[in-house]
Amino acid sequence: MNSWAMEEAISEAQLALEHEDVPVGAVVVYNNQIIGRGHNEKELRNNALFHGEIIALNQAVEYLGDWHLNECTLFVTLEPCAMCAGAMLNLRLGKVIIGARDERMGCCGTALNLLNQPGFNHKVEVEFGLEQERCAGLLSQFFALLRAKKK
Repeated sequence: MNSWAMEEAISEAQLALEHEDVPVGAVVVYNNQIIGRGHNEKELRNNALFHGEIIALNQAVEYLGDWHLNECTLFVTLEPCAMCAGAMLNLRLGKVIIGARDERMGCCGTALNLLNQPGFNHKVEVEFGLEQERCAGLLSQFFALLRAKKK
């Protein structure tokens, strides 16, 4: 079904590991084609704004030449934060498919739900759990390596 797109998001997440960033990857799909992709580059660029979701969404806007992403789906390995959820709302994203929940910072329904707020002029359809174990495993592996490095 949609697992091919999540596979691509997982591949993006693995790229983040190369520069010691939290392994979060994202792809934007439109008409069964990837039109945007990204992974966390916060450490690489020394800038907290470079989340994989933001990079992928920006590429999608550039590809379409339009900021309305109603017909697009974002596949992301970890539940987006408030900044990324806000970007999805502002871009009128149609749907987000999330691998692993983020209990502390997830703003798509876990810690907070920004994507379906009463009174907001747009709501984003949310689906959780595609490749959940693999996505969560990447994060566990990353943080275990980080802890080992500190010893």
